[in-house]
Amino acid sequence: MACFCVCTKEMTENKKIIIGLVGESGSGKDTVADYLRDKHKAKLYRFADPLREALELYLDHISREDLQWLAVKFKERFGKGILAKGMRKKIEQNGSSLIVINGIRFSEDAEFVKSLPNGRVMYITLDNKSRWERIYNRGEKSDDAVSFEKFLEMEKALTEVQVPEIGKNADFQLKNTGTKEELFAKVDEILRGLQGG
Repeated sequence: MACFCVCTKEMTENKKIIIGLVGESGSGKDTVADYLRDKHKAKLYRFADPLREALELYLDHISREDLQWLAVKFKERFGKGILAKGMRKKIEQNGSSLIVINGIRFSEDAEFVKSLPNGRVMYITLDNKSRWERIYNRGEKSDDAVSFEKFLEMEKALTEVQVPEIGKNADFQLKNTGTKEELFAKVDEILRGLQGG
């Protein structure tokens, strides 16, 4: 009986598809994540969610720099794998067949996703000027409306510099230069391949 339970758990875990999204700020990661949630019923997670929740207790407006600082401090204090450790617990508790982890920023987090059964990393990228325009106009964080020069300076933060290298080693690379429909068609094609159909 114990063996049956273990095998069933392993079979269930192997049926899960886990997609980690990596990309520069404003490249379209959230758009892809929301699409996978709305169209394919994916459960969404972000490595930064617990950090954001902690900051929301104390701050009325959270900036990108606030999140970057806390991520770096967490890793300095508790080790490089601390964010992956929390994510593993969330994934193990979730019964969804499709899980999307948005916002990979560190190589160890990408390696964590790839180490999971059916874990794949998808890189979404776009040129700097287009990304800056999107971020400037969306006003999601308190420091979004900055000059292009300041935006480029922010791209040098410790949480951002590894993104292109992680992207080079991703399982899938998508240039988000067309319409949303074209981007979604590429995502659907990748998902069909992962589902074996």
